[in-house]
Amino acid sequence: MILEKFISKTDYSSYEDFVQNFKINVPENFNFAYDVVDELAAKEPNKTAIVWCNDSGEEATFTFAQLKYYSDKAANVFKSIGIKKNDPVMLVLKRRYEFWFCILALHKIGAVCIPATHLLTKKDYVYRNNAASIKMIVAVAEPEVIEHIEESQKESPTLIYKALVGGSREGWYDFNKELENADEHFEKPSGDEMPRNEDISLLYFTSGTTGFPKMVQHNFTYPLGHILTAKYWQNVQDGGLHLTVADTGWAKAVWGKIYGQWICGSAVFVYDYDKFVPKKLLEIIEKYEITTFCAPPTIYRFLIKEDLTKYNLKKLKYCVIAGEPLNPEIYNQFLKATGIKLMEGYGQTECTVAIATYPWIEPRPGSMGKPSPGYDIDIVDEEGNSCDVGEEGEIVIRTDKRKPIGMFDGYYRDEEKTKSVWHDGVYHTGDMAWRDEDGYFWFVGRADDVIKSSGYRIGPFEVESALLEHPAVLETAITAVPDPIRGQIVKATVVLTKGYTPSEELKKELQEHVKKVTAPYKYPRIIEFVDELPKTISGKIRRVELRERDSKKQQQQ
Repeated sequence: MILEKFISKTDYSSYEDFVQNFKINVPENFNFAYDVVDELAAKEPNKTAIVWCNDSGEEATFTFAQLKYYSDKAANVFKSIGIKKNDPVMLVLKRRYEFWFCILALHKIGAVCIPATHLLTKKDYVYRNNAASIKMIVAVAEPEVIEHIEESQKESPTLIYKALVGGSREGWYDFNKELENADEHFEKPSGDEMPRNEDISLLYFTSGTTGFPKMVQHNFTYPLGHILTAKYWQNVQDGGLHLTVADTGWAKAVWGKIYGQWICGSAVFVYDYDKFVPKKLLEIIEKYEITTFCAPPTIYRFLIKEDLTKYNLKKLKYCVIAGEPLNPEIYNQFLKATGIKLMEGYGQTECTVAIATYPWIEPRPGSMGKPSPGYDIDIVDEEGNSCDVGEEGEIVIRTDKRKPIGMFDGYYRDEEKTKSVWHDGVYHTGDMAWRDEDGYFWFVGRADDVIKSSGYRIGPFEVESALLEHPAVLETAITAVPDPIRGQIVKATVVLTKGYTPSEELKKELQEHVKKVTAPYKYPRIIEFVDELPKTISGKIRRVELRERDSKKQQQQ
């Protein structure tokens, strides 16, 4: 198995054995496209790499031999257009399978791949094009995407080339046509043209749940960090089929749809859809016999509202959850319906899985688990001192002795921002948590989201978890609202389950429920019922948008 090239020991007897002895061997000039995909194409050409389907009923399967074939052709397309090593190329490809051809081709050339969401507007493109000096955009042939990119070009002097996937248009390369006509043999670069480990391979603009997006910079060793993610957290199997629910525009896609999974021998499943329908996803899991599954809490929240007994999920062996903290109610209901324990994990675009409930650890619903090997994790107070057991503080990664493989190199072209969060050998995540007496970590919320009311510190997650235990609540977000007496008060924005309607009586019932489950001072003094919550495309609730809405309302009053 190709995994054994990179780790000398694959099996561990305990979490302690894992932490002490897990080690990644990083080759000189590692390149995922050559050293994993092309090698698998040579050794196991007919091994399945991707199983793809869409809502229109189209299906496709790609072996590693086919991936080498198409990525070589794509590399020749980019090279013929004028893309060279270190050139920034943005991919706006949703879940189309051409994304995988392109990212591998860019790795082969040594260009900088910048995956992006299709929901960007002209303003977003202008910002990204100029911030990263983007030279080329490859995008899906959808009217709104095309329109926003074309509108941005006048204000984007570095943007020279545009290519469409799935269509043609004047002023754009027809990527599929170019791919068809391209030479299938790509000559591997040599000398200075060959990318080195420290070169930039990926740039990710963060999802912007708070503030303006930053450019997270990863080098060519980054895929190796996701051995932890795939093998030991997601527990993917050689010959298995893994589904991570994520659009290719976000880092979660490379957490679960390419790097670690292929290194560990698992195929990845790609379900290309525009609108999430829980029943349809369950049908897909059943039909294609998905073996391992990863999704954010939002997805599981809707799945447990379905009758899971109607679906044959016997092939599904392992499920993990990340993106936001797991509410115990979701864990308990999913376990009851499927017999599968949800294994939570924590990380950021800036790193790989940093804390997780690994196979040797008994999950505690609502806990992220324990630190990953290679990560020196601590919880610190505002003075930087380590917090005691049970004391809330900020999650930090200590890098004075070692930097974890897969951790970012800083924010691209923003040394000041990098130093503001990463200094004195410590990277500050901006996430608040506490640690119990057994070493489990428990998420509280983003530092920006923690509410300070009448001298109390209230973590939004605890209040959200309490509300989700009530049958009327489908989704909720807790935010702070300024108050002249208490400083801040707790507000709950609530999406109701079918069959419930907003009323003053229901508000009071929910408030009393929170008082009983948590503490009297934590209950939401304001409850607003809405049809849906604002979210990033990756499924994270945008609390910053809720706070901005409330701020505008107050200004208008």
